[in-house]
Amino acid sequence: MDKIPWWGYVIGAGLAWGTYVPLVFYGGTELTTKPGTIGGRLASILCVGIAYFLLAVVIPVVLMAIRDDAKPEWKSNGLVFSALAGVAGAVGAICVIFASKAAVDAAKTEGIDPASYRIYIAPLIFSLAPFINTVVSLVWHPKAGDPFNFHFDMPGWKLPVGIVLVAVGTFLVLYSKEEAESIKPKPAVTTPPPEQPQPEPPG
Repeated sequence: MDKIPWWGYVIGAGLAWGTYVPLVFYGGTELTTKPGTIGGRLASILCVGIAYFLLAVVIPVVLMAIRDDAKPEWKSNGLVFSALAGVAGAVGAICVIFASKAAVDAAKTEGIDPASYRIYIAPLIFSLAPFINTVVSLVWHPKAGDPFNFHFDMPGWKLPVGIVLVAVGTFLVLYSKEEAESIKPKPAVTTPPPEQPQPEPPG
């Protein structure tokens, strides 16, 4: 892992987060017994949790046990805020999963296409998240031993303009993709031609 360049990890994170929403939505759909139930969504959360356990618990524990340079210094601040990061990630995953069901249910209640609201989920999440990340980074500046260090750094004009452009661009790109998926024609159901009556044998 030490030989992977920084931009390799960037690409990996983009691929992982970029495919998360469609993967978890389809997985939950396949695990659902019948429309309107939440069993498939809960099973999807369970699968996400198992993957987290394997990748974020088993592998780090093994590496810390076998590598001298993988020994951490267990500090209370680090443990608390790292745990909060895990909670944020898990809550985000749960919200994504249940957002899909809530959006479909809302559309069905209003008697419109079930995908009418669902197409907004990925565009809104991936345009809202970087915006919130940037705002938090402007006001929260934690230091070693001092996590509650807040002050506002006045950015130049390029930052707010860039945030707006990225948010709008991300939303439009993802929305157009979801919109195209929602209007794809459903495969036509073909019915076999009626059987022709057979002539009766001469008697």
